[in-house]
Amino acid sequence: MPVLGFLLPLALASVPPVSSGAEAKDGITLASDSEARWIAFDLTPSNQIRFEAVLNGRPVRAVLDTGLTNTLATQDFATRARLAAGHRQPALAIGGGVEVAWAPGGTLVIGGLTRRGGRIAIPDAPGQERFGADLLIGSDVLSCCALDIDYAVRRFRILPTGRLPFTGTTAPLALQRDAGVPVTEIRLAGTRLRPMIVDTGDGASVTLSRAAWAGADYRGAAISTTLGWGIGGPLVSEVAVVNGFTLGGAALPETELRIEGEGGYSAAAGVAGRIGTGLLLRYRVLLDPRAGRMVLQPGAMAAAPVLRSTSGLLLGAEGTHLRVLHVMRGSPAAESGWHEGETICAADGVPVAGRPIEWSAGAPGRTVALTLCDGSERMLTLRQFY
Repeated sequence: MPVLGFLLPLALASVPPVSSGAEAKDGITLASDSEARWIAFDLTPSNQIRFEAVLNGRPVRAVLDTGLTNTLATQDFATRARLAAGHRQPALAIGGGVEVAWAPGGTLVIGGLTRRGGRIAIPDAPGQERFGADLLIGSDVLSCCALDIDYAVRRFRILPTGRLPFTGTTAPLALQRDAGVPVTEIRLAGTRLRPMIVDTGDGASVTLSRAAWAGADYRGAAISTTLGWGIGGPLVSEVAVVNGFTLGGAALPETELRIEGEGGYSAAAGVAGRIGTGLLLRYRVLLDPRAGRMVLQPGAMAAAPVLRSTSGLLLGAEGTHLRVLHVMRGSPAAESGWHEGETICAADGVPVAGRPIEWSAGAPGRTVALTLCDGSERMLTLRQFY
């Protein structure tokens, strides 16, 4: 599943806390009834929280992205909304470096929160339509306050810092120096890993830098590869399903782990890794870095098994066919000679257009007859391989 992340290599001033009904110097106001203003959201195919916000009086599709240092707009939206792009500079992003232009922030409204002023980054990266949103709301806005995210009901609200609307497992949470994004710590097989960015814009569960993974000295994991996307473009990382994580002193069930390559985003950002929505959506989550805590209340999905590919084919829908985007290492697809770029038009004799791709993670032992768009047919027997 794609991931999003963005980190400007700058020392950014952190946002001061905002009390209910008060306006901070940076132009962020929290309405006195903000606690009652729940905001409905849906999860994108990549596990991002997408909702409706208002920018300069205009409804916009927005993603809640605590891993971003600065709110950004896609190039297409910036053009349509006539955002006045000015100064440009390089920035570090998941998937590689990008260049961003800065535009005035205008007036942004999210539930009971209003920000007047500030600035919006506009990256030059291609393929931004993949994220299905106009704006990605970053910690330059969100770190003022507490976030109560109820994944089960698909709603969130913005609260004054210090509120405790529910109880659960509590883990430490702070704002990373300079970047201003929320960070916590996690343990793997007893090894303490920190800082870990809590990144609601990352659709994966847990991602570790290569150094953090090596430092944990975890043994016995079957490791494959996977494909993700960041603002900087596509990236291949290693993937495993592991037991042994603890967060806030509580043991986590089996968890999908992504391991970045040498010099990956986490290493460049000076962190051990990231905790993303793939893990968080198992809980109701309170993020309140100014009160020093993250609270996790288990939901119905808390102990659900990890959904694994049993085919090794990561696919993208393109109208009448599926295109192979990545072949996972050590998978049935890799061992039977599949390659990136090949196209599939039918599975078990049924056209794939507009149909779910459930067979790609089907029961081990099942054999699927796949018809390529050149008319040839291949048999693929599914199995667990990571």
